[in-house]
Amino acid sequence: MLPPHRDDTDVGDTVVTSFFFVIRLIVAWFLAFMLCVVVWMGITDGHYHGPAWPFVLAALAMLTMVITGAFSHVRRVRLIAGRVDHDTLANRQRRQVEIPFEAGEAFDLLDAAIRELPRTEAIESARDSLQVRAQVRRLDPYGNKPLKRLSVFDWFGRKDNQILATVTPSDGTGSVTLICEPGNGAWTDWFRVDDGTNLENAEAITRAITRRVAERRRGEQASATQTATEKELTVARLNLLHAQVEPHFLYNTLASAQYLTRTDPARADDMLGHLIAYLRRSLPRTDEVLSTLGDELERSRAYLEILRIRMGDRLKLQIDVADELHATPLPPMMLQTLVENAVKHGLEPKPGGGTVWLLGRAGEGTVSMTVADDGCGFSDAGGGTGIGLKNVRERLRLVYGAAASLAIVANFPHGVAATLTVPAAPDKVGRHD
Repeated sequence: MLPPHRDDTDVGDTVVTSFFFVIRLIVAWFLAFMLCVVVWMGITDGHYHGPAWPFVLAALAMLTMVITGAFSHVRRVRLIAGRVDHDTLANRQRRQVEIPFEAGEAFDLLDAAIRELPRTEAIESARDSLQVRAQVRRLDPYGNKPLKRLSVFDWFGRKDNQILATVTPSDGTGSVTLICEPGNGAWTDWFRVDDGTNLENAEAITRAITRRVAERRRGEQASATQTATEKELTVARLNLLHAQVEPHFLYNTLASAQYLTRTDPARADDMLGHLIAYLRRSLPRTDEVLSTLGDELERSRAYLEILRIRMGDRLKLQIDVADELHATPLPPMMLQTLVENAVKHGLEPKPGGGTVWLLGRAGEGTVSMTVADDGCGFSDAGGGTGIGLKNVRERLRLVYGAAASLAIVANFPHGVAATLTVPAAPDKVGRHD
């Protein structure tokens, strides 16, 4: 594997920048040393007649420590940032980070990232002003053992760093201004280096923010994928539950129509017409989950008209539903299930038959549909397996959540009344888990 190519221009710029950075520190310390000498001469009124070599030796030792410390700073900055320039060599680091969340979420993310930074202490977090302040204990990257590293940069001033981070609200996003700097005044930058510790802090916080944003995005994508899968599963379950055209009813109707074609062609024609209307509204539709109350009424009416031809005067029908309620969203075959229960378990076991009522009423944001009969009622003879009503409740839960209900009570003086209550507004209808 070949080493990465380095442009000669970049190398030259790095050398020049590093050279002037070291020279700046040398000049600052040399001028400070000369100022000390002048002050000393002023204190002694120029009466010092000792040798000059102690001053020369002190100056050489000081410059040696300045040079070695400066080169160590340059080298460590290059290891951290991968480059050396004016911005990376500076003791004070500033970052502008855009977080694609609203300001409150961006602040929480920023606060957590700063709190996880090693050696962070004295954190002051103000959510109302969207500002975080913190002190970061500076750890000598070369170790703290005595005489392991002599450095004139530690002769004075505080040895900790500080962080100031502010979130500026924008259009649905938060812009973070991050400042990492030494705990000393800015004038000390002429004489001190921080060994890249503030650069390290700024890079670490920026990485932490980027990682948390990426995690949030992955979580949102996973949630969206899971939601889409659950919606597909819900649609499949709804289609399975409402695709329940009763085979026996279809066979019996066709057999009756075949018989009537020989004995009473006109009634056979009526029966086939009602069967066509019933089947037209009973076949599963893959393009939509919800039907309307009007369509479901037509389906139930066709079903009951077929039974009236078969049962004769033993079955009577009364419908009282206002036209303005016909547009109410309703899952397919749900009303049909309640009608089938009324006939099978209420009227067919009763010798004289009876009446089925379909009643619609509007409430406060809801529509109630009642299917009532005056048949056998809650009796052992008329009881079914309960699968149909269980399916109705399951479909209500899938489509409306807790916004819909099914109530079944005794109908006075005989029979059963099942009332289905659903939201009236289409925008309140959705799939729920």
